[in-house]
Amino acid sequence: MKDTKSYLSKIVQDMPDSGIKDFFDVANTMEGALSLGVGEPDFPTPEHVREAAIASIKKGDTKYTDNRGTVELRAAAADYLTKFDLHYDKQDEILITMGASEGIDLALRTLVNPGEEVLVAEPSYVSYIPCIELCGGVPVSLKLRAENKFRLTKEQLEEKITEKSKVLLISYPNNPTGAIMEKEDLEAIAEVVKEHDLFVITDEIYAELTYGKKHVSIASLPGMYERCVVLNGFSKAFAMTGWRMGIAAGPKDVIFHMNKIHQFTTMSAGTTSQYAALEALTSPVRDEEIAVMREEYDARRTLMVEGFRKMGLSVAEPEGAFYVFPDIRKTGLTSEEFCNRLLQEQKVAVIPGNAFGTCGEGFVRCSYAYSQDVIRACLEKIAKFVAQF
Repeated sequence: MKDTKSYLSKIVQDMPDSGIKDFFDVANTMEGALSLGVGEPDFPTPEHVREAAIASIKKGDTKYTDNRGTVELRAAAADYLTKFDLHYDKQDEILITMGASEGIDLALRTLVNPGEEVLVAEPSYVSYIPCIELCGGVPVSLKLRAENKFRLTKEQLEEKITEKSKVLLISYPNNPTGAIMEKEDLEAIAEVVKEHDLFVITDEIYAELTYGKKHVSIASLPGMYERCVVLNGFSKAFAMTGWRMGIAAGPKDVIFHMNKIHQFTTMSAGTTSQYAALEALTSPVRDEEIAVMREEYDARRTLMVEGFRKMGLSVAEPEGAFYVFPDIRKTGLTSEEFCNRLLQEQKVAVIPGNAFGTCGEGFVRCSYAYSQDVIRACLEKIAKFVAQF
């Protein structure tokens, strides 16, 4: 028999492991280590949501559902999206996925032919580039800059468009920078998209988590509904990461073909999780619960930004999600050197910025989805580390 490695696909062999996972693997084995690395709410899933899932199990609702998700959940998802001025038909334009991550994969595989280019605003979520490559697409980086608040500009987009450009993939509020796009920013991007006949995949998993400004979806702008797939979900705003529930919304033809892949690879999203998600969306205290979490995240955001600035590190004000992306170049270290030494010397785990694209070099990602006590303890240790440079 040949060496097992020889049976593996070249795409998979050439794909690097997640830069986030590498640091978690080390931090998880280090006694007494603290972490600001995980992008996961520290709040529990609301009790009434958990109880709805338990009730569905006791009732015996454990069979397959419609591939697209239950009618009730799709209707609730369509109604929820109107909060962001998005209007989709529950029957044909909504697909319930196994988290927004599956939605990203489905959308890319549905839209992209081998050799076609996908324009990606970076720094970006670590799954985007591998998913593009797995479907044979060619990722083209749009390098966002701190001096522009990590917002994509029309000039940056126009500069990278070629005859092979097919899809623009954006994520606002952004992971890892915490950046948002305001309406006028999106209007400028939308004009370029329409001029060059691009399609947009917009990851809006953090839509509920903005501070001081309401989230605006590019799909809500004139002429953009028919050329956008919107991805949202339950992990971040509803503290439901382990339930793996996502929403994909878009034109009927696109959702139909996304569902073809979904039904052959996944069958349907988990039934119990769908009942939990339905409760999360239809509860009369939904917006109140989200507001409580958002208010706490806002306090943590202020604490973390002020902490880094007191150390003398530059930080672009994060206006969404739950991440801070400080500039660590004044230390003279690369992102990976900074993170490795911080972990070894102070036992604090943060994520190197270059894990999110090459333009993230010189930055690190810190999550404030942790208690204020943990954040204070980490900031104290990071300050000691930075003071030596």
